[in-house]
Amino acid sequence: MRRILVLNGPNINMLGTREKAIYGRRDYESLCAYIRSAAARLGVEVELLQSNYEGDIVTAIQKAYGQFDGIVINPAAFTHYSVAILDALKAVNLPAIEVHISNIHKREEFRHHSVTVAGCVGQICGLGFAGYALALEALSVYEPEE
Repeated sequence: MRRILVLNGPNINMLGTREKAIYGRRDYESLCAYIRSAAARLGVEVELLQSNYEGDIVTAIQKAYGQFDGIVINPAAFTHYSVAILDALKAVNLPAIEVHISNIHKREEFRHHSVTVAGCVGQICGLGFAGYALALEALSVYEPEE
């Protein structure tokens, strides 16, 4: 059984409260339940972590080395400037998929660029919670190209 770490960055814990027109009305606990349900359907084990602190996310990525088969990450605001998260993703060299609930390319200009995606095998954005399930599905069968 593949083990996948699901990391969520700042303010994801405020789902259901923040910017409902962008993020919807479902809260963070609903997201966690959705992810766990998707993982069970796919036969993968997940561990979920949300942090508003960049260092916590970097540490979680580092600790994933040798413990997980892949990472689903929503770096949230860190997406646009965190070289530290990028470097951690590159250091552990685990297949990672960046997920965003909203379509970052339809939002403010500064959100169009992701620093962290360069450490990922792919990016999914704009599909709401379904993006997490798609990322889990992709990682459940992912085989790196030689």
